[in-house]
Amino acid sequence: MNLPENPEILLSVINTKLRDFYPSLDELCKSMDIEKEAIIEKLAKIDYAYQPEINQFI
Repeated sequence: MNLPENPEILLSVINTKLRDFYPSLDELCKSMDIEKEAIIEKLAKIDYAYQPEINQFI
């Protein structure tokens, strides 16, 4: 899957998928065949970090 390049849009897409379809970031990445670190790094640029206890980037 091609993910949005814009970090704000990526944030929205990833958090929606985590909320609606996946119990964890690991499951999302495995299912969508995407690199977890790439998402984490891109969202860190806009000061968001994954919070596993709530399964969202905040």
